[in-house]
Amino acid sequence: QLVESGGGSVQAGGSLKLTCAASGDTLRHNCMGWFRQAPGKEREGVAMINTQIGTTYYSDLVKGRFTISKDNAKNTLYLQMNSLKPEDTAMYYCAARSRECFDVRLSQFTFSWGQGTQVTVS
Repeated sequence: QLVESGGGSVQAGGSLKLTCAASGDTLRHNCMGWFRQAPGKEREGVAMINTQIGTTYYSDLVKGRFTISKDNAKNTLYLQMNSLKPEDTAMYYCAARSRECFDVRLSQFTFSWGQGTQVTVS
C-alpha cells in the first residue's frame, strides 16, 4: 500500500514536500517514483529512484528543482519540490515496482499506485 501526503496550494516560487508511506511487501519496491497528471493531460513520470542503489532520474521539466529521496528504514519516499511553477499543478502519484528504474519514462502498467495528492501552484 502506498499513501501520499503533503500536497496543497502554494504560490509560484514556493516549495512543497510530498511524502509516500509504503507498507506491505516493500522489499519488492526496487523502483519507486512520482508521477503527475494535470487536467486534460496524460500522466507523466516526474522522478524515479532505485531504492537499493540510490540512482535517480528526473524529467527535464523538474530537473534542478525537484529532489527525490527514500528513507529505507521508514519505508518512506519523498519529493522535495522547490521553485514551483503554475505548470507543476497536477495530481501527484507515488508508485512502486519490483523492476529497477532506468528512466522516468517507464511503462505505467508495471507499477502499483497510491491514491494521489493534489498540488496547486498559483
